[in-house]
Amino acid sequence: MKTPDTLRPNRFKEGLREGRKQPGLWLTLESPHATEVLAGSGYDWLLLDMEHTCVDVSQVIDHLRAAQGGTAELVVRIPSNEPVVFKRLLDAGIRSFMVPFVQSAEEAQQAVAATRYPPHGIRGVSGNMRANGFSRIKDYSERYAEAQCIVVQIESPVAAAAVREIGAVDGVDGLFVGPNDLAANMGLYGQPGAPEVKAAIARILADIRAAGKAPGILNFNPAQARELLAMGYDFIAVGSDLSILARRSEALLAEITAA
Repeated sequence: MKTPDTLRPNRFKEGLREGRKQPGLWLTLESPHATEVLAGSGYDWLLLDMEHTCVDVSQVIDHLRAAQGGTAELVVRIPSNEPVVFKRLLDAGIRSFMVPFVQSAEEAQQAVAATRYPPHGIRGVSGNMRANGFSRIKDYSERYAEAQCIVVQIESPVAAAAVREIGAVDGVDGLFVGPNDLAANMGLYGQPGAPEVKAAIARILADIRAAGKAPGILNFNPAQARELLAMGYDFIAVGSDLSILARRSEALLAEITAA
């Protein structure tokens, strides 16, 4: 199949801008085959986790190829807010990122700058790469930023207090609450459902909305995920490849062995 000569739109980014409800799944099994299966399941986005897995840059391309043709945008959570990691993934063709543990507007600006060419950022230039279809996508240099999506994670009280400033950063498309890390950093490790954490999640939502950006969160409990959607969160990770495999296999065994 011939490479298109124009940049394809990022429907996940468009959905964030339009306020569409977009459920997604976390990918932690390090299996491109699992990614291919889930990419065609109808979700809007899949999050490939480089922070808490052993996935490296060379493996990311396999997951990107596996996701092609499905409904889901492949979002990569980078291991840290590091320009060199951004650069290598961008050149490989990743255009949607989640940045962990962003604590301030300055850190959010650093993330955005790593994805933009000068004079708008610090991204290094490679003229012939996978991202521009090996120089076949003719409008890449003029339009690449249109398709880039940057989501930053809010995972601590410090970050929660700076949400409006972080949300005001040009180039940040969404702010994603990490409830487990937020709870841990509030001194409530393992208690993301604690009243204090739930109150913080509600305050953060209001501040993200006030900043005019898309709010996201993670919750693998279907009933609680529906509540968060009703509250106003727009993009929610509702499960993972690993959790689906583990929990559904357990449930299936329970069903067939029930007295």
